Amino acid sequence: MIRMKLPFWLGGAELAKLTAAAQAWWEKVKGWIQWPLLQADAETCHLTILDLMAWQRDITRFNNEPEGLYRLRVKYAFINAVDAGSTAGLKRILRRLGVGYVEIDERIPDRDWDVVLLRLSDSQLSENPELLRVLVQQYGRTCRRYDFVTITPVTLRVFAADFNDDQQTLVASL
Repeated sequence: MIRMKLPFWLGGAELAKLTAAAQAWWEKVKGWIQWPLLQADAETCHLTILDLMAWQRDITRFNNEPEGLYRLRVKYAFINAVDAGSTAGLKRILRRLGVGYVEIDERIPDRDWDVVLLRLSDSQLSENPELLRVLVQQYGRTCRRYDFVTITPVTLRVFAADFNDDQQTLVASL
């Protein structure tokens, strides 16, 4: 904040006291004025204000949801609503909210046309079951059924070796 300067005809210790008091008062007023602006950010606002923002953005906090995840869901509610309904958009939503990499398969042969497979790692599925349910319910395509399939990474080792084979054909006759 700008440092105050009082008129020169006031001088000495009294001027310093008056300047300090005025400076403290206006810094306090500045804080009051800035408070509403600081509440507009979903990552730093008070939890009560966050609940109001969540209501406005159609976000409901589920049981035992961590505050950080709740703040992320409220922060990205608008962009998630824009991305909803498409395969690439659902992937971006899951990445934004910390779920990570996901594969989405639609219209699989020998399955009903409305089934969508979400392929996730086992740890993603076990760490975020309620979040995945809420996200699919809120941002998934209408009239689709979602199945969760786990991806299990397997290490594969291939060894290339030179194999010299000699073939002989022997015929025996009587």
